[in-house]
Amino acid sequence: MFAVRSLIKMSGHNPLLRLEQRAAEADQIIEYLKQQVQLLKEKAIVQASVREEKKLMVENAKLKSDIEELKKQLLDKEKSRGVLDVAMPVPEVNAECTSKPAAPKPAAATPAACSAPEVQSPSLKDDSKKKKPEKKEKGEKKTAAPSQEEAKVDVSRLDLRVGRIITAEKHPDADSLYVEQVDVGEAAPRTVVSGLVKHIPVEQMQNRMAVLMCNLKPAKMRGVVSQAMVMCASSPDKVEILDPPSGAVPGDRVTFQGFPGEPDKELNPKKKVWEQIQPDLRTDDQCVATYKGSAFEVAGKGVCKAQTMSNSGIK
Repeated sequence: MFAVRSLIKMSGHNPLLRLEQRAAEADQIIEYLKQQVQLLKEKAIVQASVREEKKLMVENAKLKSDIEELKKQLLDKEKSRGVLDVAMPVPEVNAECTSKPAAPKPAAATPAACSAPEVQSPSLKDDSKKKKPEKKEKGEKKTAAPSQEEAKVDVSRLDLRVGRIITAEKHPDADSLYVEQVDVGEAAPRTVVSGLVKHIPVEQMQNRMAVLMCNLKPAKMRGVVSQAMVMCASSPDKVEILDPPSGAVPGDRVTFQGFPGEPDKELNPKKKVWEQIQPDLRTDDQCVATYKGSAFEVAGKGVCKAQTMSNSGIK
């Protein structure tokens, strides 16, 4: 009798316990799913805002580039107009013959208008002969100045700055490229495309300091315009981003003892300045980045180095 009663009790209570357990588990699963749905919504909102922010940054940078190009074109036109204005000559004709100053055909009739044309014409010819060589001399000076400047090809012509890589993500159309947003001390970040995917994990690209060359001509890489270059110690098997010294901030200039001067506003690709300088960029025995033995230096803060790569090329 006792055994029968115990069986009845077990058969009466166990199903209820199981139902309660399953109900509790179901409640937990529902709560978990609600949390996941909320997280997905928040993530989608964050991603959308980040994409929009990046899009605005790129558009702002493009607008700034367009404005600079228009300014340059305007200055070139003003310069060309100024040269033409200076080259306008021969005031003596107006001084002597005010009635007909600029017409070429009436020049044949000047004997009637001017009292001594035969005496004045040689002087006009002599003046014009004197003025023409002066124009040539000015032209020769203008061409000589750039040639002397171009003869100086050293690292001082590179605009090397400390920068902070804000974000980096893989290029949508190239597996080996990162697209980065980099603060180099300007009003808006620059977009930079780097072939570092095979050498540096994407998580190590986020919010890190670097050295950037900022006066290369912007170039489109798989549809994305790159506005600078991340400087790296490089070998066929390994690549390391150069680290600025501790305490350096975005926009700090990288200089070289023994090589004074201001960098070009933009390197002319036809002059091959970068190609002539790059072979002399190397890390030394202590992994310090150098040009012909002179260190990459941020004034008052220290030198730029690779992490482990000594006696390696830099590009």
